[in-house]
Amino acid sequence: MVIQVVASSFHTSAAKYATKNPYTVLGVGKNASTSEIKKAYYSLAKKYHPDTNKDAKAKDQFSDAQSAYELLSDPKKKEAWDQYGAAAFDQGAGFDPSGAGAGGPFGGTAGASGFQGFSGGFGADINFEDLFGAFTGGGRRSRGSRQPPFQEEVLMGHNIEVQTNISFMDAAKGTSKDIFITPLVQCKTCSGKGLKKGQSRSSCQKCGGTGTRVHFVQAGFQMASTCETCGGQGMVIPRGGECGTCSGNGVVRERKTVNVDIPGGVEDGMRLRVSGEGDAAPTGIAANPNTRSTRGDLYVFIRVAPDSIFGRSGADVLYTASIPLTTAVLGGEVTIPTLNAEVTLKVATGTATGDKVTLSGMGMPKLGGRRNAAGDLRVEYKVMMPKYLSANQRTILEMLADELGDRTAKRIVNVESSPPSTDSHKNEGFLKSAWHKLTHQHDDVSTKPSPSQPDAESKGEGEAPKKAAGSG
Repeated sequence: MVIQVVASSFHTSAAKYATKNPYTVLGVGKNASTSEIKKAYYSLAKKYHPDTNKDAKAKDQFSDAQSAYELLSDPKKKEAWDQYGAAAFDQGAGFDPSGAGAGGPFGGTAGASGFQGFSGGFGADINFEDLFGAFTGGGRRSRGSRQPPFQEEVLMGHNIEVQTNISFMDAAKGTSKDIFITPLVQCKTCSGKGLKKGQSRSSCQKCGGTGTRVHFVQAGFQMASTCETCGGQGMVIPRGGECGTCSGNGVVRERKTVNVDIPGGVEDGMRLRVSGEGDAAPTGIAANPNTRSTRGDLYVFIRVAPDSIFGRSGADVLYTASIPLTTAVLGGEVTIPTLNAEVTLKVATGTATGDKVTLSGMGMPKLGGRRNAAGDLRVEYKVMMPKYLSANQRTILEMLADELGDRTAKRIVNVESSPPSTDSHKNEGFLKSAWHKLTHQHDDVSTKPSPSQPDAESKGEGEAPKKAAGSG
């Protein structure tokens, strides 16, 4: 008895869904080692990863590389490909290389029924009503899903990725942006059918409407491959019958504006997903234009511009407050900006550069957190040191150095170890002289007579006898 394993006739799908030669995709030979296959895959994955390669075809090439590596990295799948080629995997045939045990691909048929446990060829617990319904067009299976066999196919549209720029304050408070895109939408001329008015699809003459072509393999077995003419659909559009607006695809490009709400707290590099705003599925190329379809999604890549005042660390906002030297030494107050309004902070006495203070709940909103949750505002102080000093400013600082006993500070008049004399303070200036009088630093100098002047009391005592002698 001749048994046909017609994998591709279980459902129809486009030619682009046919399994590609994994060796060609990865660029390796049939005798390539496991390490060579892995190296080739990593190279292609790095080259075509959608996050780094923005080419429109990069996503498909990355997916092809993943599928090829998945196939070749599995010894049983690789053996099945080497023996049967694409026919072992195309169209959801149910061929399971891992199911072929010692009894061959049709092993495990023990039981009362001759088809019980038919695990090797089509998978366990198969529903033969669905199986025979598939040959009569009664069932279809969505590609790449792990759903029950012959489930209705759903056409998926592609996702769209765009980028938008916002300011730091927009990221903090949230904003709304108009995004301009040109997605694929259903053709209004043909309503997505891809046909001119009055035209209809006809059965493919090459495959007889099955979507597959059967080839003789060996020992009486036959394998089926995708029909090149109809791309596995089983139906073709007559020449000249395509819709002139969409060229038979059922979809056309259309400019559209989408208003996107950006929540407060977003960070640079985040992506927002807007469901159902991507491309429509090309229903015109499907065997049944009325097949259920769904649109792809819109992904908005957020770029946040840096701010000249604030910095950011997650949900925390960073700010550097510059304060004068005198405020840092004596203490005081400083007014700083926040995301909402200005606030006044008290500066402690002896504040130094690098000292920090945290204002709780005054940072960015926390995404995914509890309602009204926010980060903190972290303030770091920076003491402003004067580069140039006036004469009075220098005098005051020198007096402060004298009070603090700082002998290492540079002075215009150097501090001497010997007791000060009256002459050394004649030209010291008004402020410094007033400070010395206030602190009584030179009281002993002002009361001590100068060596060059005679003592007035001694002089009076010497002249008194002479005046008395003259009168007598």
